[in-house]
Formats: sequence, structure tokens, C-alpha cells
Amino acid sequence: MRVDLFDFDLPAERIALRPAVPRDAARLLVLDGEATRDLTVGALPGQLRAGDCLVFNDTRVIPAQLEGRRGDAAIGATLHKREGPRRWRAFIRNAKRLRDGDTIDFGAEVGARASDRGEDGSFALDFAGDEPVELLLERAGRMPLPPYIAAKRPTDAQDATDYQTMFAAEPGAVAAPTAALHFTPALVDALAAAGIAHETLTLHVGAGTFLPVKAEDTADHRMHAEWGRIDAATADRLNTVRANGGRVIAVGTTSLRLIESAARADGVIAPFEGDTAIFITPGYAFRGIDGLVTNFHLPKSTLFMLVSALMGRERMQAAYAHAIAAGYRFYSYGDASLLLPARG
Repeated sequence: MRVDLFDFDLPAERIALRPAVPRDAARLLVLDGEATRDLTVGALPGQLRAGDCLVFNDTRVIPAQLEGRRGDAAIGATLHKREGPRRWRAFIRNAKRLRDGDTIDFGAEVGARASDRGEDGSFALDFAGDEPVELLLERAGRMPLPPYIAAKRPTDAQDATDYQTMFAAEPGAVAAPTAALHFTPALVDALAAAGIAHETLTLHVGAGTFLPVKAEDTADHRMHAEWGRIDAATADRLNTVRANGGRVIAVGTTSLRLIESAARADGVIAPFEGDTAIFITPGYAFRGIDGLVTNFHLPKSTLFMLVSALMGRERMQAAYAHAIAAGYRFYSYGDASLLLPARG
């Protein structure tokens, strides 16, 4: 499909620079079949049914943004995928000043050797020393805010908590699974009281999620792989939900992509551990999920293509036009939507 079919105009003032306070006070646009409702996230228990199950991503964001020097050249690095105990693949700013074998000094006694330049301009970084890389990043790194926020304000101490979900447990993401940022313990308790269960899985979100689609046709776009895991017990529980007539509702496109990577053709969710580079566009037949909670996405992005696949492109174009006109806040710190496709 042509990528420009997924374009729309978004006023800059609609991009949220801070999350709603409290988190579940964010607005919620509900698309339930053909019905459209304007609510808040706190009203979510009333929009689901007893027996449904929400699935959260329990990845934890690491301080993956690094600033350093190679000689007299300033080098920026955004880690996006772990490749070994001390090796990370990173997108590099000022990559023209970096060569295979160069060492980058990130300060705070943290250094890394660059090698294996990729076709996308990324490098592998091998961190020096014996300390766990996680400790090195705590010293020298900062929270990797999305570029559309970082371009408008600096990262600060508040982001260390704002850009982490209440489910964050497994370190390894360089971007938050932002749909889950809206959830609070009180909201999860209210969902449980309404008979709505929840499960967790792990997908370490990479910085590739922010890369623009440069191809003119979706068939020519290459997704970056991300590592994920669904254990056997979680898969069994999710299958039981559907067998009992409940719905599996992914919270965030990361949860959805991992479930769909694990789901078989018959809709059974199998255990999964490994990389996924699944790219979902209109025409895709969903197998493992029945709905989605997600934020509002960039024009011409793979994530807007995904929600268009779930609900229909014209439906999503109209919904986004409504959200823009109604003052919804967009992107990582913005408002949310609940997408429940009509089932024949």
C-alpha cells in the first residue's frame, strides 16, 4: 500500500510534553465497532466486560541515551537492541565522524568501542570494563525521550518516573510501552473488581519504533527486530480467557505485536521467546487479540498502519480527525484510545 495513504495533518500544539496527572485522568477515545465515545481512562472498567483480560508489557526503560566524544568529535548514541552481554546496537548521531575500531568516551568512566557499521548507519558498541552495562548506563546515560519531545524540551528528573509504567520489571527497553503509562494501582484494582483480569509479557522496545517510514510503499519498509517473551503459563491463561468467551485486549502496540507473533493460524497463543519484526498493515488477519488500548500515533508511521489494520483506514482517519478537533493530546505522553473492532 502507498505510505501516503496513512498521512494526516497534526498541529504541533497537540503533541503532549508531559503526561496527565493523575495518570488515569488522561482522555480515552473509545471506538467500539461503529460507536465513538469520549471518556477518560478512569472509565475503562465500564467499557470492558467481565472475563476480558488486559495484557501489559512489563519491560523497563533503561537510560539508553548517551553523549560522548571520539577525539574532538561529539558523538551521540541511542542504544536500541542488545546483541550480547556487553554489546548493544546503537543509532549514532554524527556517525560520519566514527569508524570501525574507534573508542567513544561517554564520561563517568564509561567507554565503548564501535564496530560492525550497519546499512542503516548504526554501530555495535562494546562497553569496556567488567561492571554490568546497566550500572554504566545509570552513571552516564539518560532517559531516551522520543525525538518529538526531546526536540522541544530537555530530559529531566521527572521523566525518570513519568516515562516508566507501573508494570516495569524487566530492564531492556529504550522506549516505554506508553499505553500502559495511563494505568495506576487504583485503576487496576477497579478493573479487577469488574471481573477484568490482567497478564504481563515482555517485549524490549527498540528505538526503531521512532524511525520514519522512508519507503513510498509499505512493501518496501524494513522493520527493526525486537526481543520478546511469552511464557507457557501466560500463553495458557490467555487461551483460557478466549475459550471462556472473554476478550484478550492488548495494552499497547508492543503487547499486540508480540501476541500476534506468538499466535498460530488457529488463534491459539503459543509460548514465544526470540526476535520479532512483525509489520502489520491493512489486510492482516488478527489471530491472538480482540482489541487494543493505545495512544495516538505519528502520521505515516508503522503504528498508525497497525491501528488502521485493526479498525479500518478510513475509520482511523476519521477518528484521528475527531481527536485533533476535540483537543486530544498525541504521542507518548498523550491521551489514549480503546479500539474494539466489530466482529462478524
